[in-house]
This record gives sequence, structure tokens and C-alpha cells, in this order.
Amino acid sequence: MRVSSLLCAIAFPACVVVGILGMVTQPFVTPLASTPPEVDPVRLEEHVSYLSTDLYPRSYEQSRNIELAAAYIQRALEASGGEVSLQEVSVQESRYKNVIARFGPSTGPVLVVGAHYDSHGNRDAGARFPLGHSPETHTPGADDNASGIAGLLELARLLGRSQPQRAVELVAYTLEEPPHFRTEHMGSAWHARSLKQADREIELMLSLEMIGYFSDEAQSQHYPLPILSFLYSDRGNFIALVGKLSDFGAIRKVKAAMAGATSLPVYSINAPPVLQGVDFSDHLSYWNEGMPAIMVTDTAFMRNKNYHTSGDTFDRLDYHRMAKVVQGVYAFTQRR
Repeated sequence: MRVSSLLCAIAFPACVVVGILGMVTQPFVTPLASTPPEVDPVRLEEHVSYLSTDLYPRSYEQSRNIELAAAYIQRALEASGGEVSLQEVSVQESRYKNVIARFGPSTGPVLVVGAHYDSHGNRDAGARFPLGHSPETHTPGADDNASGIAGLLELARLLGRSQPQRAVELVAYTLEEPPHFRTEHMGSAWHARSLKQADREIELMLSLEMIGYFSDEAQSQHYPLPILSFLYSDRGNFIALVGKLSDFGAIRKVKAAMAGATSLPVYSINAPPVLQGVDFSDHLSYWNEGMPAIMVTDTAFMRNKNYHTSGDTFDRLDYHRMAKVVQGVYAFTQRR
């Protein structure tokens, strides 16, 4: 074999591998520098503390706390200056609600930013206890997902101060957790269907799914496939953007805006839903309706060992870095 042919035989598969890695990780996105308004970590902590302690537990069968959580979110969104409405979610004989706040123009493609306010609980196991729950069966749900709701509420405060040039819809979803997860009963599924029925053009949906847990310790970050540990940090000190391969362009735009807004590292992955964790949140409901959607996440159980346990408490979160996540999302809402 000629030397040139040998080099080509070696170079071609190497180029393919590099190309695939570029598609998956997008390491060369240029940050778009911006100076977003400050987000108060104390306010974020207040939101998370109230939802995860005062309203413990927020699982689907705890109707009083679910109602109180929705009312708390509604008041905060109304105080921000958004146009607030409630969307009824019906499951058999039960009634729940999504809380929606709209900012910016009423026409044109809409950017949806959402987070779920229910927390994980095992109703059958909880039935053994006098109150219907215990720390063994129902999590406080601080990171999952009071953190996402806190981020949503503080994002609303920023948008209310300076209305965006694009249409933005913030949605607090009910019923993300089991037994409704991955079903047509999810609050996000109801919202996605309503947008499709209204023939509303969706620019993008961002799911804020656990955005408060960070760690600088080596080996604190894990991945669903061993090879990914060679592509990303072993420290859980970053925020991740997760999308399908078809969301390649959308992730580049979000990553550029978020990376240029603060010093918080922003990693991303475009992968098929067969990869564990890729579709583990409300963005799945929009994918099911053919809409582009991305998850913004601290990677949940791949970093936070307290996921779906009694240890998911508000005192374990990093509100300063969470504030940077909110600033990054805000920066994206300002881009056209």
C-alpha cells in the first residue's frame, strides 16, 4: 500500500470520529458575551426552602400541598408582571393545574421555559404511615425540582423588569413525577398539546430540570457511558444542555448565550433518546409533539446522590451557581 493511501486509510476514520465527537459535545461554540442582571441567591434559596420544607411533600396525591405550591407560584409570577393564566390538567377524577406566565409580544414564535413543581413520592409505600408519607417514601424535592421552579420565578422577575423582544412563555408544570412520568397525563404534555392545537409556532422549549447541585470534588460526576468520561469533566461543577441530534443548532445557540453570560462552565450533548437520561424530563412532551426542546440540568442522579431520597434538601444546593444558570437562561431570552 502506498504511503498516501495508508495515510488516507488512517485519516478518514479519525475524521469521522472527530466529526461525531463534535456533533455530540460541540466543544468549539463561541460564547456570546453579555452582562445579564444579577440574580439574588438568597431569593432562590427562599423559594426552594419554602417548597421543599413548608410544602413537604408535593407529590401528586398530596392535594393540599400541590394546590399551595401552585398558588405560591401563581402569586410570584403575577408579582413579576407577567400575564398569568392557569391550565387545568385532569387525570381521572383529580384536577391539577399548570401555571403559565407570558412576556413579550403576543405573536410570533414562542420560546417556552418550563419546570415541574411536583416532587417524587411513593403513594403505596407511604400508606403504611399515619400521614401517608415519611422520609423513606417521599422526597423533599429541593433539587428535584424546587430548584427549577426557583429559577423559573427569578427568571420571571428579570423578564418583568425588561420585556423581551420575543414571545416567552414560562410554565410551571404539574405531574412530572411517577406514576405520570412519560404519559399523556404529564402537565407538560397538556401544555405541548395545547400549543399544537392552537397551531402556535414553537421556537424552542427549555426544561429546567434540577439546576442546583454542584460539586468541585474529583470523581463527583458520572455518565451513562464510560466513554463520556473522556469527553467531559469528572467534577460536577458545570451545567449541562441535553438535546436530540436534531436539536444541534438550537443547542449551539443556547450554549453560546449561556457560556457568554457568566463564568459557569456550560457543557452540552446531542444524543438519541436511547442514551440514559436524555429524555428524563418535561422536554420529552414537546419532542412527542414534534417540537424542538432542550433540557438544562445539573445531570440529576449522575451527580446528586440524594436524587429521589430524603437527602434532597435545600441546604445541600449551591445557590450562587444556580443564580448563574438563571442569568444564562435570561441571556438566551434576549437573543434573536
